[in-house]
Amino acid sequence: MTDHLPSLRETLDAHGLLAKKSFGQHFLLDLNVTRKIVRYAGPFEGRNVIEVGPGPGGLTRALIESDAGKVILVEKDPRFIPLLSELDDGSGRLTIHEADALKVKEAELSDGPTHMVSNLPYNVGTPLLIKWLTGPWLPHAMTLMFQKEVAERVVAQPDDDAYGRLAVISQAVCEARIVMHLPAAAFTPPPKVASAVVHLVPLAVRPSPERLKKLERVTAAAFGQRRKMLRSSLKQLGGAALCEAAGISPEARAETIDVAGFLRLADAL
Repeated sequence: MTDHLPSLRETLDAHGLLAKKSFGQHFLLDLNVTRKIVRYAGPFEGRNVIEVGPGPGGLTRALIESDAGKVILVEKDPRFIPLLSELDDGSGRLTIHEADALKVKEAELSDGPTHMVSNLPYNVGTPLLIKWLTGPWLPHAMTLMFQKEVAERVVAQPDDDAYGRLAVISQAVCEARIVMHLPAAAFTPPPKVASAVVHLVPLAVRPSPERLKKLERVTAAAFGQRRKMLRSSLKQLGGAALCEAAGISPEARAETIDVAGFLRLADAL
């Protein structure tokens, strides 16, 4: 357990650290909350876990207490490296990389099936998720905290206001559900919005990289002009003929088409 360590607030004060607005940092200092997130993410059964943007290490402490194998941290802000190093018990289980998560190659950090568990910095949460969904490296499972509106966009269904590209790409690759809601007051400093934790588990059959690239093109065009009929929004990609080849009405609008429909459009491209 990590109960022998000073509290996170004491640690931040000792190092004179505050959250950086430019990095989208909001710290989760309540260990009861971070332990709950880790319970939703597990069991890990000895598999490795990567955490992006650990900051002062609230989630890290809960991961160290868990049944994870190695706990691999990717932290861009050099101010936190000494503070995170204090969590290292010398067993070799904790490794810390000072790096930009958008540029890092996760396969080089961890062997075998690996979980991704992170309270993602607000300004890079969506690009990171897209990177993991569409890139060459896909985690065994992801348990990620986003702003509530982003979380809702990940799990949205057709005809929901939040339904768009992020929902289609996320759900083409993973099964996604919100497992926890957190008020702004749970964070230091409190953000202007509430947050939610999304748990994503890759589907047994994942679209090929080529199919995903086509899916990204189709969804970008369709949701780029979401109020238009597909025959207009997809005009550059084939318009009505593309829709008919995919068995979809050219008069339909993007927000009414389910994930399977968008995959058919990608296949018809």
